[in-house]
Amino acid sequence: MKLKILLPDRIFADIGGVSRIVAESVDGAFGLLPRRLDCAVALAPGILLYETEADGEVCVAVDQGVLVKAGAEVRVSVRNAMAGTDLGSLREAVDREFLALDAQEKTLRDALNKLEGTLVRRLAEFSHD
Repeated sequence: MKLKILLPDRIFADIGGVSRIVAESVDGAFGLLPRRLDCAVALAPGILLYETEADGEVCVAVDQGVLVKAGAEVRVSVRNAMAGTDLGSLREAVDREFLALDAQEKTLRDALNKLEGTLVRRLAEFSHD
């Protein structure tokens, strides 16, 4: 298989000769082998593992995103990715960095919703005057 990991601003990795992929979806971990049927899966922040003959098992921490398998091509589109050799440190990075970003985004969305609500109320008051 050919694995391509895409970030919003660049191609993080483009690897050929991948014999298997293990990733974490929102419903749990799953594996891909070359003959698996085509699919699309929503990824949760976690560890993506792939194996090649040349490099062996390689771990990549990925943020939430989408994985699409079409034929022998597997494309992973995520907001952020981090390569590393130590699985423990990658897991800590996922917990610390990616999940913290999700919490910040939730706080920002809540603030924008409050601002929008206030604006709508004031516009309604203005139109009644």
